[in-house]
Amino acid sequence: MSTPQRTAHLHFFCGKAGAGKSTVARRIASEARAVLLCEDIWLARLFGDRMQTFEDYIACSQRARSVVGPLVTELLSLGQDVVLDFPGNTRASRAWFRSLYESAGAAHTLHYLNTPDTTCLTQIAQRNQEMPEGAHPLSEQDFLHISSFFQEPTAEEGFAVQVHGKAAG
Repeated sequence: MSTPQRTAHLHFFCGKAGAGKSTVARRIASEARAVLLCEDIWLARLFGDRMQTFEDYIACSQRARSVVGPLVTELLSLGQDVVLDFPGNTRASRAWFRSLYESAGAAHTLHYLNTPDTTCLTQIAQRNQEMPEGAHPLSEQDFLHISSFFQEPTAEEGFAVQVHGKAAG
């Protein structure tokens, strides 16, 4: 008699630049013994210095997602948990994550890092000094521009959301 295959789990993230998404992603991947796929590293290795502007990032990110998406669906279909450190910061980007876990019949958690802007800026300054693989220096102006596109997840979207932190009023 065969044992039923367990349902795989997709973990994905929402939070402003510098909120700590990659740090939480690494922790969850380690704890869950999950495959970790990090957009910053994929983009750096695939496109390197071709990403000079925010528009370049958008175009390269879409190309990477066209490759990563089928890989994630396959891993989930095989019962492998996946931590996808790609930002789900808009309703449209979160729809992409939904398509992955629904295609694979997997469970999911949207990890929302609700981090105050001041903390994000402090962490960005630290990351600008350390420059881990895949990091790009961000100014406060860059942060404000990128944050202008941010959309908090809503109950109507129907995700299983785990909130990390709480923004100061």
